[in-house]
Amino acid sequence: MQVRNLTPKQLSFRLALGVAFLCGLVGTGVWLLNSPFSFLFTFLLFVGSLLSSYFIFLWGIKHFIDRKIRLIYKTIHNLKVGLKKDNQQLDMSQDIFGKIREEVIEWDKHNRKEIERLTDQEKYRREFLGNVSHELKTPIFSIQGYILTLLEGGLEDKKINRDFLLKAEKSINRMIEMVDDLDEIAKLESNRMQLNFQRFDLSELCKEVIESTEYKAKKKKIKVRLANNTKPTFVKADPSRISQVITNLVMNSINYGKENGETRIKFYDMDENILVEVSDNGRGISEEHLPRLFERFYRVDKGRSRADGGSGLGLAIVKHIIEAHKQTINVRSVLGEGSVFSFTLKKA
Repeated sequence: MQVRNLTPKQLSFRLALGVAFLCGLVGTGVWLLNSPFSFLFTFLLFVGSLLSSYFIFLWGIKHFIDRKIRLIYKTIHNLKVGLKKDNQQLDMSQDIFGKIREEVIEWDKHNRKEIERLTDQEKYRREFLGNVSHELKTPIFSIQGYILTLLEGGLEDKKINRDFLLKAEKSINRMIEMVDDLDEIAKLESNRMQLNFQRFDLSELCKEVIESTEYKAKKKKIKVRLANNTKPTFVKADPSRISQVITNLVMNSINYGKENGETRIKFYDMDENILVEVSDNGRGISEEHLPRLFERFYRVDKGRSRADGGSGLGLAIVKHIIEAHKQTINVRSVLGEGSVFSFTLKKA
């Protein structure tokens, strides 16, 4: 056993053994100078020195640990567990120094992870504030330009006054949509939004979504269809929220799809769950963007995304809604070939 791994009791015993051995030798030498050798005297001297030295050393080491090292250990332990005030009892049969080393290493690892988490959060916060500012700036400047034009004489011009007011209203609606989406995400993240779980036919819900997006799909010359799902498929979820999820994914596939392309909604039976896939043969997404695709305001192609409309919060809301159902959503994509968004729902 190495010295650095000794417990206080083991260290005290070793020191006491050395003192007892030394005392035995000295006592035996003194005794031999004055009278014949006595084994009993040497044995009693050795045992007495061993016991007395052991308890003296043990008391001294414990006192030293209490006064010095224990303070360090308690400080680390309290910081780790949240500043608890209960007294820590020292077990002298344990390797106190080794335990302190382990606590320091564990505390260091925990703090490193916490620092990394806080650094990531700070980076995300800066990006989020920058994105919010950037996204709001565009409609605000548009509204400002339209109003200034009207105030500088355009209001009396019947050719432009109504047109500019309609454009200003469109920018205002975009801002309202963005604020509503942010409010919705805040409610989902704080669990303030109540989900109305019901048993419903997912096939019928998807058909309604396809009908509601038909005009947009025809305009982009994209066909949206429910593939091989003619029979009822019942799930237990919030139908209005799942409709929002599927609508968002279908609209995404239309916005980023190719002309004469196709979007398919397909179900797969996964025992306790139903896997829903929304796939398209559109532009696709490069692999580097996939990990951040569900972040708020994250845009793969900022210019095109803005031209296609949307608040940039749709996929973030989709992710939160699915996670609120205790389910998961994933995406796989190949650039130039299309994308597949898939999520699960509890079977009813």
